[in-house]
Amino acid sequence: MNVVDLIERKRDGGVLSDDEIAWLIRSYTAEVVTDYQMAAMAMAVFIRGLDPNELAAWTSAMMHSGEVLDFSHIDAPKVDKHSTGGVGDKVSIPLVPMVAACGVAIPMISGRGLGHTGGTLDKLESIPGFRTQLTPPEFAAVLERHGLVLAGQSETLVPADRKLYALRDVSGTVPSIPLISSSIMSKKLAEGLDALVLDVKVGVGAFMQGLSDARILAETMVEIGTRHGVATVAYLTAMGAPLGREVGNASEIRESLDVLRGGGPTDLVEVTTTLGVEMLLAAGVSDDGADARHQLQRTIDSGRALELFAEVIEAQGGDPRVVEDDSLMAKADRSHTVTADRSGYLAAAHARKIGVAAMRLGAGRERKEDTIDPGVGITLDSKPGDRVAEGDPLATLRYRHPARLQEALRVLNGAFVVADEVSTEPLIIDRVAASA
Repeated sequence: MNVVDLIERKRDGGVLSDDEIAWLIRSYTAEVVTDYQMAAMAMAVFIRGLDPNELAAWTSAMMHSGEVLDFSHIDAPKVDKHSTGGVGDKVSIPLVPMVAACGVAIPMISGRGLGHTGGTLDKLESIPGFRTQLTPPEFAAVLERHGLVLAGQSETLVPADRKLYALRDVSGTVPSIPLISSSIMSKKLAEGLDALVLDVKVGVGAFMQGLSDARILAETMVEIGTRHGVATVAYLTAMGAPLGREVGNASEIRESLDVLRGGGPTDLVEVTTTLGVEMLLAAGVSDDGADARHQLQRTIDSGRALELFAEVIEAQGGDPRVVEDDSLMAKADRSHTVTADRSGYLAAAHARKIGVAAMRLGAGRERKEDTIDPGVGITLDSKPGDRVAEGDPLATLRYRHPARLQEALRVLNGAFVVADEVSTEPLIIDRVAASA
């Protein structure tokens, strides 16, 4: 096959066969097809798209570019959850111990934060000693023993995605729905799952800011999963304001621990519970939403979810004492409070600006090689809909370097809007499932 022929055909709106796509991805992984050729193909896909058959073949080829995990020897149903990313989105951390404590095996492979959104791996690594890079045997051993593992992508899992992901970042093709969906789904399908629940964020703090694009992405990923025999459901959830009150790595672990103890902000608990119910239904552990919700609550009331999280922390090299003593995690010793300039209702807390401000403090990275400070971040003292008086605290910034604080404050200009009245939008926007 000739890669130039394939690029030209896709550029002109033609269709690639399954064999051609498999050869392209295989050759790119083996460095026979060059980065500049694949960049041209990515741009052709960005402009022309992929039809459903092409997308299924593209995802399959990506998935089979490396090792595909097999946990069929584990009796429990294998279910995972994936979020497209948002500000303060720490849902996975309290969610997966709750669901695993109900008898579901969760082989969760997560990513790192880049830009204004945080990454689950970065949050977990704020726990002293916690290892997210596990060998495949270590990954399997933790899953078999505890029914839950929280790790990063190994070198052998979907190597084509690592190469193409980096290429998209520098070729202007990141927003392509076919490339986004195949990137996400190839990694998840390689986990050997029975079912998958997706959380597609919508709003100014999400990568998909418009509802129509977010819905197309959700429908596309659900179709990919269904075509590959994995029961897949997606939720569209709001990301106009940060989820929960904490934005920052160690602080988000602390907030997650609050949820596992039975507390936590209502919005974070609502999203966590909604996705948890769907995971239990997809796993066949429950066939009724009310019963599934009761099972999840029981893992909190009994302390089993918190106990399981501590066990997994220890199994992955971390200090399980953080579950009882979160002062063992980093916390910046300087703080600055942003206050309301008038009385009224907090009408908006702009998620993207708050996420970028946290990044400026050191809680995130603009480039992949940037170092994260787990102890800095932003606490929302007020949430949209709250009544505030002039001078009331809206947010507290924890920082180490005054210059970084000034950068963050510049970004936060206009992030908080106080008005005479406020309207609230639903947090759970819609559920997307495969058509009958």
